[in-house]
Amino acid sequence: MLNPKTRIKWVVILCLLSCSACGAEVDVALPTWTPIPTPVPDVLYVDAGQDLGPINPYVYGANYGPWVIVPVDLMPQAETAGVGFVRFPGGQWGDKNDLKDYHIDRFIAFCNQISAEPLINTRLPGGSPEAASELVRYTNIEKNYNVRYWAIGNEPSLYAGFYDESYDTERYNEEWRAIAEAMLAVDPDILLIGPETHQFTGNPNTDPRDASGRDWMREFLIKNGDLVDIVAIHRYPFPTSLSAPARTIADLRENSKEWDTIIPNLRKLIRETIGRDLPIAVSEISSDWSHATGGEATPDSFYNAIWWGDVLGRLIQQQVDIVAYFLLQSQSGQGGWGLLARFDVRPTYYVYQMYQQFGDELIYASSGFSEISIYAARRSDGAMTAMIINLGPDDVQVPLYLENLEITDPAEVWLFDVDHKAEHIGMQSISNGSILMLPGQSISLYVFP
Repeated sequence: MLNPKTRIKWVVILCLLSCSACGAEVDVALPTWTPIPTPVPDVLYVDAGQDLGPINPYVYGANYGPWVIVPVDLMPQAETAGVGFVRFPGGQWGDKNDLKDYHIDRFIAFCNQISAEPLINTRLPGGSPEAASELVRYTNIEKNYNVRYWAIGNEPSLYAGFYDESYDTERYNEEWRAIAEAMLAVDPDILLIGPETHQFTGNPNTDPRDASGRDWMREFLIKNGDLVDIVAIHRYPFPTSLSAPARTIADLRENSKEWDTIIPNLRKLIRETIGRDLPIAVSEISSDWSHATGGEATPDSFYNAIWWGDVLGRLIQQQVDIVAYFLLQSQSGQGGWGLLARFDVRPTYYVYQMYQQFGDELIYASSGFSEISIYAARRSDGAMTAMIINLGPDDVQVPLYLENLEITDPAEVWLFDVDHKAEHIGMQSISNGSILMLPGQSISLYVFP
C-alpha cells in the first residue's frame, strides 16, 4: 500500500515529471477538488463508473490504553472486530504517565494479535526530546517493531486548563518541534501526526484558541507544517456544556452531517497555511466526552451505533485516512465508549462488522433523502456494495438507481438494527429503480456480485 505521503502527492509529482523533460521551471498549482454532483431528489443513486479512489483501511481504528484491557473472554471478539488501526495510549493517560518498555511490548503483541497497525503517542507535558527519542529507539531500533505512526502529546489546546495556565500555541509549537526533530533523528522514516487539537470544526469563531487569541490549528500548521505528515483532530459533539440536557436520538440524528463541512474546512486551512495537501486523521472521536451511560443516545446505546455508522461513512466519503474511535474497550464504570464492555460487546461493535464487507475502492453515491445516507464501494472480488443508513425512526421504502453496473445475480443483504446484529438476512433480486425496504434506525448492506 502507498504510504500517506505518497498518496496525496501523486498529482504534483506527475506534473513535475512532465515538465522536467523540457527543463522548464514552473509553478505547480494545487489540484482542484472534483465537485460532487447534486443528489438526485427522492432516490438513492450509485454510479459505479465514478471511481473516487482507495479507502484507507486505517479508517477502521480505535483508541486503547494501559488503563483499559480487553478481557480474556472477549479476545475472540477483539480479534474479529475489524479494527485495523490502534492509537495508544488514547486520551490524557499518555500526558500524565511515562510509557515503559513493557507497555510497548504488550501493546505491539496486542496489535499483532488483532492484526492492527499501531500508533504511539509520546508524552509532551512532563516529557522531553530525550525521553521521546529513547522511546523511538527502543521501539524501532532495539526491538525492531517498525512502528511507523507517532504522535506527540494529546489535545494541547486544553493544556492551559489541565497543566499550566500560561501554556500557549508558541510554547507548544516549540516543544512539539524539538521532540519531533529528536524522534526523527533516531528514525527518519516515522510518520508524525499532529496536533490533535480538541473540538475542531473548521469554524474560526469556535475553534480552540490560546489566551492571546491565536488559533491552535492554524499556528501549528504555520510553525510545523513542514514536519507533520498527517494532520489530526479530535471531536466529541456532546455535551456542549456540563449543564446541557441529556443527549437525545434527535440530537445524534442531526449531528452526523457536520462532517460534510468539518473535513473540507480542514483541507482548506491546510492549503492556506502550508500551500499543499496533507492526509487527515480523526484520531479521537465519539459522540460524547462525558462518562454518561444508560441513556437513549449515550455511547453505549443502540442509536450511538446508527450515528457512528453514518459518521464513519461520511469520513470515508470525505477520504479521511485514519479514524480512531474512542475506545476499543471500557467497562461501564469507565464510561460507555468501548466497542467492547466487560462481559460483552456494545452495539457500536457491529458497525465494524458491517464495514468489514464494504470494500476498498470508493465509488460515487448520493441520497435524495434527509434522513437516509448511502455510501458505495467496490471490493477486491469485484463486487459492488451499497451501505445504507436509515437514521429515522420509521420503516421506509425508497428507490435505488444504479448507473454503469450490470446486474446478473441477486444481491446479498446484511442488516444491523434492533433485532439483527449485522446478520445476513438473505438474497434479493434488484434492478435499476428497485424499491428497497429499510427498517427504521438501521444499517443495510447490499452486495452486488
